[in-house]
Amino acid sequence: MKILVTGGAGFIGSHLVDALIEHGHEVVVIDNLSSGFRGNVNPYARFYELGIGDEGLVEVFERERPQIVSHQAAQVDLRRSVTEPVFDAQENILGSLNVIVNAVRFGVEKLIYASSGGAVYGEPQYLPVDENHPVNPISQYGVSKHAVEHYLYLYALHYGLNYVVLRYPNVYGPRQNPLGEAGVVAIFARQMLCGEQPTIFGRGDKARDYTHVSDVVEANLLALERGTNALYNIGTGVETSDQEIFDTLAEALGYHGTPLYSQVRKGEIQRICLDWSKAEKELGWRPKLSLKEGIEKTVPYYRKSMAT
Repeated sequence: MKILVTGGAGFIGSHLVDALIEHGHEVVVIDNLSSGFRGNVNPYARFYELGIGDEGLVEVFERERPQIVSHQAAQVDLRRSVTEPVFDAQENILGSLNVIVNAVRFGVEKLIYASSGGAVYGEPQYLPVDENHPVNPISQYGVSKHAVEHYLYLYALHYGLNYVVLRYPNVYGPRQNPLGEAGVVAIFARQMLCGEQPTIFGRGDKARDYTHVSDVVEANLLALERGTNALYNIGTGVETSDQEIFDTLAEALGYHGTPLYSQVRKGEIQRICLDWSKAEKELGWRPKLSLKEGIEKTVPYYRKSMAT
């Protein structure tokens, strides 16, 4: 199949592009390189340096005529969404709508959308959170990611667009930018390798669902053939605290320092983990890597990147 991947030069998107090409698909990548890197793009993919909100997107759809769109591109910085909510909405809502409209216009068979299980639900009423949990995001980022889910429902209802929403957890692994504002595993790893003192926002008991990028890619591959106009949590169902992330990385990297503790930032929830039983039942997906295994697969990448 011909598959267009938005954000294909980014952390998750580039891993997905690699896997799609390995499975024999023809892949087209769109990325404006605002947070992704040209060097991440598989040489066998066709690359367009373009933002999802650009008017030129229609020309790419017209030229390439993809059968599937995997929409991974987004403004993912929760803190920036709080301080620059208009920018966040322009990128995540209007940009995504541009993708959806063109997908319908050019007869795309399915659109797979990367949403956020860590942000759309808000502070959980129960754990693990399943797909029936109330959606009450407490950050502008969570609002923008959820808004696109409504647009997908609308375009399925009125225009016959087939879609799958994957609500991601906190994803980590190789290629995650350690200089960004998102991705605590990458940020802590770089700081530890540089001999710096990582900062934990809060007392260390804030907890998230950490899932290795290889497991997230596998969910996307399964969604190519399975799932119709449905949404799925992708995660481990395990709460992992900031302190546990620090301790696990410190052990893996041989770091003997202690963290700094600072004030919790606006828009951040205290606890979250995701019930993935629906994804197992309907997509045949389940997480494979434990946190310890995932960290062991990730640490060599950061050691190597810091040494070059």
